[in-house]
Amino acid sequence: MRKLFCQLGLFFVLSSAFLAAEEPSVSPSDETKKEKGFFDKLDENMDSSFKPVSKFVDDTVFYSIPVAKNDKGEDIKMPWVLAWLAIAAVVITVYFKFLNFRSWRLAFRTVRGRYSKTTDPGEITHFQALSAAVSGTVGLGNIAGVAVAVSLGGPGATFWMILMGLFGMASKFCECTLGVKYRTIENGKVYGGPMQYLTKGLGEMGLKPLGVLLAAFFALMCIGGSFGGGNMYQANQACSQLVAVSGGDDSFFGENRWMFGVILAIIVGLVIIGGIKSIATTTAAIVPLMCGIYMAAGLVVILTNIGQLGEAFGLIIKGAFAPTAVGGGIVGVLIQGIKRAAFSNEAGIGSAPIAHSAVKTKYAASEGIVALLEPFLDTVLVCTTTALVIVMAGTYNQPGLEGVEVTSKAFEMSISWFPYILAVAVILFAFSTMVSWSYYGLQAWTHFFGRSKQAEISYKLIFCGFIVLGSAVSAKSVINFSDGMIFAMSIPNVLAMYLLMPKVKEEYRRFIDHTERVDSE
Repeated sequence: MRKLFCQLGLFFVLSSAFLAAEEPSVSPSDETKKEKGFFDKLDENMDSSFKPVSKFVDDTVFYSIPVAKNDKGEDIKMPWVLAWLAIAAVVITVYFKFLNFRSWRLAFRTVRGRYSKTTDPGEITHFQALSAAVSGTVGLGNIAGVAVAVSLGGPGATFWMILMGLFGMASKFCECTLGVKYRTIENGKVYGGPMQYLTKGLGEMGLKPLGVLLAAFFALMCIGGSFGGGNMYQANQACSQLVAVSGGDDSFFGENRWMFGVILAIIVGLVIIGGIKSIATTTAAIVPLMCGIYMAAGLVVILTNIGQLGEAFGLIIKGAFAPTAVGGGIVGVLIQGIKRAAFSNEAGIGSAPIAHSAVKTKYAASEGIVALLEPFLDTVLVCTTTALVIVMAGTYNQPGLEGVEVTSKAFEMSISWFPYILAVAVILFAFSTMVSWSYYGLQAWTHFFGRSKQAEISYKLIFCGFIVLGSAVSAKSVINFSDGMIFAMSIPNVLAMYLLMPKVKEEYRRFIDHTERVDSE
């Protein structure tokens, strides 16, 4: 009973924060405004009631520190959390002797299952774990976020985005190795991620009270992030893109956005009710499809304009070291690239280890090796394809275009019907992101409320409810808040990686010994 009250209490707090739906009192003269209805005033109420909380979280997590000055003498600032993630990626890369640049063949052999058996402890295969984690990162940021980075920092931002994606591979290796090493398996189900290795790993070092505190902080941030950025935002943007290609606000879904949310909630519910095995099976089918569709469209555009490819790469290299864009010099362009890489692949955030922990293996580092492919697929391949198309089309400096419009226009210049392809891609991206984040949020939820069936069902019902809400309303303040929560997850996670790197090195050596035995047989 106590757990039930705790669940209801947390749901009330989160619901109040996300909805802020109490309508202000009205006088008779305001009666006409009130007749607009609940949903018509919901966004206005949310922004006004929740804005102070959202601003506090956003200002704290994304607090910017001056790092240089532009040619006008103005400060160029970088959010401290991006520096926190970028420095960690470089430090871990050096600590593991650039393992992320020399483990490609081993990673591909491992993901094919060469070094694991079906009888190994865990729930899903290496490929399914990789697909589930990639589905949580490959999304709208790869389409709209890259456009923003190139528009603000110029083509040169692409170079730094790729570089940080490569360094981020080391962070993924480290955190996902820890996720498997300290996971818990109960009744065939796996529970892993930063909540486990913060508690157990720091406990081994005699820092258990600190580990428990940091794990609770991480779990709380993860729950909020799963409802907001991993759910509501995805549903909202998918619905908006569908409305855009189906007749605008006067179309059926334009006038009944909640209906799209209901349909999507049912589909997501059918997938997530089966747990990680169902999620992994679904994402293993969807991720290659959605990436294939998007990459194929990008390849068509690049091949159609193959004569401009050399010039595009020239602009990227030149812009990275001698920028002329509004990025604030080389430092400004560097910041845009780091920002896009961090937002895109979530290396160091701590979300991916939750999915990777469920893999079938006896060697923790085996999944760390597989996981390092994730930033490469997400940032180096998908984001770079988007950037190349935008640079070749030149839409990044066209006035009146922003975000996804920049990308859509760039593709449309070579493929007139691309907005329809983009609608399919966005819906698939949003769907796969939601099912993955539902699992992340559930693991955090059970950290507070136990691993009972009641706790699991209550979370999944709430999660599906937020899908409907996210489709029906605009929630800018909520998204800023949830993005802040997602990146706040990196604070305890990066600290854990620093402290437990020696443990990861031991696991890596153990796995390499195993691969050498298998390869010699």
